[in-house]
Amino acid sequence: MDKLSYKLKVLVLIGVATLTGMSSCNKYLDVVPDDGLATIETAFNLRSTALRYLGTCYSYMTEEGASGSDPALLGGDELWDLVGRSVSNTSGRVPSSMFQIARGLQSSSTVYANDWADMYQGIRCCDILIDNIDIVPDMEEWEKKQWKAEVKFLKAYYHFNLIRKWGPVPIIRKSLPIDASVEEVRVYRDPVDECFDYVIELLDEAIPDLPLVNPSVDEYGRTNRLIAASLKARVAVYAASPLFNNNVDQAPLVDSRGTQLFPQNKSEADLLKRWENAVTACREAIDLCTEANVKLYQYDDEYRVNDTLHLDFTLRGVMCERWNEEIIWGNTQSSVTQLTMWQQLTAPNVQYKSLGWAHSLSCYAFIGVPLKIAEQFYTRNGLPINYDRERQGLNELTLRTGDQAHAYYLEQGYTTVQLNFDREPRFYASLGFDGGKWVGALTSYNDLKPENIFDVECRMGKALAKTGNETGPVTGYYAKKMYPYRNRIGANGSQLSSYWYPWPMIRLADLYLLYAEAINEAEGPNGSRSSEMFDHINAIRKRAGIPDVKTSWDQYSTSPGRYATKAGMRDIIHRERLNELAFESQRFWDLRRWKEANTEYSKNIYGFSVISSRPEDYYRKILIAEQPFAQKNYFWPIQVATLEKNPNLVQNLGW
Repeated sequence: MDKLSYKLKVLVLIGVATLTGMSSCNKYLDVVPDDGLATIETAFNLRSTALRYLGTCYSYMTEEGASGSDPALLGGDELWDLVGRSVSNTSGRVPSSMFQIARGLQSSSTVYANDWADMYQGIRCCDILIDNIDIVPDMEEWEKKQWKAEVKFLKAYYHFNLIRKWGPVPIIRKSLPIDASVEEVRVYRDPVDECFDYVIELLDEAIPDLPLVNPSVDEYGRTNRLIAASLKARVAVYAASPLFNNNVDQAPLVDSRGTQLFPQNKSEADLLKRWENAVTACREAIDLCTEANVKLYQYDDEYRVNDTLHLDFTLRGVMCERWNEEIIWGNTQSSVTQLTMWQQLTAPNVQYKSLGWAHSLSCYAFIGVPLKIAEQFYTRNGLPINYDRERQGLNELTLRTGDQAHAYYLEQGYTTVQLNFDREPRFYASLGFDGGKWVGALTSYNDLKPENIFDVECRMGKALAKTGNETGPVTGYYAKKMYPYRNRIGANGSQLSSYWYPWPMIRLADLYLLYAEAINEAEGPNGSRSSEMFDHINAIRKRAGIPDVKTSWDQYSTSPGRYATKAGMRDIIHRERLNELAFESQRFWDLRRWKEANTEYSKNIYGFSVISSRPEDYYRKILIAEQPFAQKNYFWPIQVATLEKNPNLVQNLGW
C-alpha cells in the first residue's frame, strides 16, 4: 500500500449507523458529529467526541450474516443460490456477489469479499485512539483503559480476519506516521505463526481491562471480557489447525527476503504446543462463561407446546432468538435491511397453501441447501447415515409416506423419501423440504396440533412449486434454521414483520466443540481430560435430543468404539460442528482450517429434480453444479493493484 493509503481520513460512524431501526436492540454509538466529520484536533477534546471516534473504530467490523459481504454465507457449499436471478427482482435486495466465490470465479484482479484495505484502515483508527485517548480531559482513568482494551480487541479481530483469508499478512504493531517514506510503507508479510501470536498478544492485553459482560442491552454492540476470551479461544484453535500449523503445501511461499511465511519442519512437540495453548484458551473462556451465567439455550416456554415442538423451538432459537443466554458474541453490525430481506426473499411462502395467497416480492425461495448437507445430519440414533445399523441396506431415495409417528415433522399421507425419516431433531429444525412441516408465521403456538402447522409441498403442481426462473426451490431443501418462527407474512405475500436477531459470531456450543477438538488433538480421546471432552460434546448432543457419543456408537453403529482413536474422534467432532453450527457461517472456515474443503467440494452440488411433479421423478438425484476447488482456493489472492503499489507483498500460491 502506498503513502496515500495511510493518510488520515477520520470518517465517523460509517458502519455503526446501521444499528438504527432495531426495536429493543443495540443503539450504542448510534451518533454522528454535527458536521459529519471529526479531526484529530477535535476528536479527543471531550469524551463525547472521543466516543464518536470509538464508534469509528467499531465501524470496520465485518458483517457476518449479510449475503453481500459474508463469504461464509453464499461463498461455500452449504447454501446454493439460484443462478441468473435478475437484479430487478432479487439481487439488488439480497446481493449474490459472494456466490461468485462458490462458483470458482475468484481471481487476483477481481477479489470478492476484499476487505484488505478496510481492515488496515480500521487498525489505523484503533492505533489513533490508543495514542490519543489519554489526553481526553473529562474521562476517568478506568474508562480510558477500557476503551484502549476495546480497540485492542478490534485491532486483534481485524488482523485475524485478514489472516483467515490471506494467511500471513503484514502485522501492524504501530501505524506508521503520515510522513513515512515510500519504502517504510512498503511492508512485508509476516510469518503466519507471528501473525497469530500477535493477535493473541493483543487479546491478552485487552482482556483484564474489559468488563465481564455488557452492563445493559444498549451496549451489546461493544466487546467485553467474555467475547475477547472466546475470540482468543477461536484464534488459538485456528493457529493449531492443519491449514496454518506446519502446512507443507505452503512451503514454496517465500518472500523476496527469503523468509518462509509458513514455517516448516516443526517438531511434534511444537505442533502439540499449539493445541495445548488452544486447550488452555478454551478452558479459560468456558470458565468465564460459567461466571457470567452463559449456558446452553433452552426454549423458555412462552407457549404451551409438546416436547417435540419445545425441542424444535430450542434448536432454532439457538440462532434466531435475540440475545438468548447462549450468545457470547452477537454481531450488530450486519445491516438490518439485508438480514430481513434475506428472510423475506429466500424462504418458501408457507402460508400460500392453506390460504391461497399469491407470490409477490416475498418468498422467492431462491436459496437452496445441497443434498449432501441434508445427508450430513445424523439419524435419530445420533450417527452418520452410513454408520447406523438401522439404515444398512436402505435406499435413502425410496418413496415413503408421512405417518403418525412423524406427524410434527412430516405431512401425514404425503409422499416423500426415506432420507427424511428417522433423523435427528436438528435435521428437522434446520431444514425445510417437500413433505416437511414448517413451524412459523402463526399468531399463537399454544397446544399446536400437526394439522395447524404449515406444510411444504414444492413439487410441480403443488402450492410452493417453481413459478419461473426467479423462484425456487433450487435443490429441494431450505435452510429453515435461519428463519425465526416469530416472522409473520402478510396476505399479499409480503413480510409484515421480520424478527431481527444479531448474527451469532460465537455461542457456547461453538466454544464447547472447540474445546473438545483441542483436547482430542492435544492428547487423544483417552488422555487426562477425556472426560471433559466427552462431557462438553454430550451436553450439546443431549440438548439436541440424541444419545451421548459412546451410546450411539456402541449400541447403534456398525463401528463400535470409533471414538477410541484420535482419528475416529476427530471425525465425530468435525461432524458435530457441521451439524450443530449449520448455516451460522462456520462451515466455510472450518473446512478450510481442517484442510478438508477440497474433499467436500469435490462432492459437487446435488439436489432433486424440482421441475418434476410425480414423486418418483422429483426424488431423483440431479447434478446442479460442479464446484471447483483447487489448492490455491484455501487462501484469497492479494489484489493485483495492491501488489503493484507494494512489490514487497508476495502473492499467494496459485494466483
